Amino acid sequence: MALVTTEKMLKDAQAGRYAVGAFNVENLEFVMAVLAAAEETKSPVIMQTTPGTIKTAGLDYFYGMVKAAAERASVPVALHLDHGDGYDRCMQAFRTGYTSVMIDGSHESFEDNIALTKSVADAGRAMGVPVEAELGKVGGKEDDGPAVEGESPYTDPAEAKEFVERTGCTSLAIGVGTSHGVYTSDPHIEQSVVKAIRDAVDVPLVLHGTSGVPDEQVAEAVKNGICKVNYATELRQAYTKGFMAYMAENPACFDPKKPAKEGMREITELVKIRMTNLNSVGKAE
Repeated sequence: MALVTTEKMLKDAQAGRYAVGAFNVENLEFVMAVLAAAEETKSPVIMQTTPGTIKTAGLDYFYGMVKAAAERASVPVALHLDHGDGYDRCMQAFRTGYTSVMIDGSHESFEDNIALTKSVADAGRAMGVPVEAELGKVGGKEDDGPAVEGESPYTDPAEAKEFVERTGCTSLAIGVGTSHGVYTSDPHIEQSVVKAIRDAVDVPLVLHGTSGVPDEQVAEAVKNGICKVNYATELRQAYTKGFMAYMAENPACFDPKKPAKEGMREITELVKIRMTNLNSVGKAE
């Protein structure tokens, strides 16, 4: 089937009280591995790329790979720009054919974030493409962006309500205590914040910085209103683990497809676990 937008995916998840997995893809092997997991678990899937990943090849390369994956798939596949770093980047993604974009104005002031997000959301609405925004601070460091330290990690529910109403964004990434990258202490999702924001807004909520967060915390967050869950770091770790393990056992190998296949296997198994957990939340009630 053709690439689809994230709009129906997330609305269905919101109604069914489960979440859709969104997985950052770094190369062809990542795309193939994530698709294999989605097919095996019969799950809709969002593949996404950050500006840092795009710099290695270009929006068009990743669009071509994920479009090919979607055309082979029996499950819905969307292509999402993760942490879009400005109006121009989002417009480029729209023109390339991405079926969902995120504009990340979370490092701006509240008013500047609203103005930037609204400009992208207005364009997305005109083109029929949903727009995710971010309000609050997800800790750590995403891609090549600045690290977020020393600020309140929580999104204010009253601000979230005003933000959604004024911007017209179709989903909202919120700060609830998670962090990008590798955790150096035990992660903790503040569930009361998730519930308060769910009660304040009507758009699907997004959880960033999920790699390394215990499955039971993620499941609780989904029960409380999260509809899209992002994974990036642990996919990179899984691929590298499989690739390096193969090379350690076969140091004379000069065919990159062989260690890459092991990296793909690690990603597929990981993503299957994550998808199964996200899909089962609403059904368990």
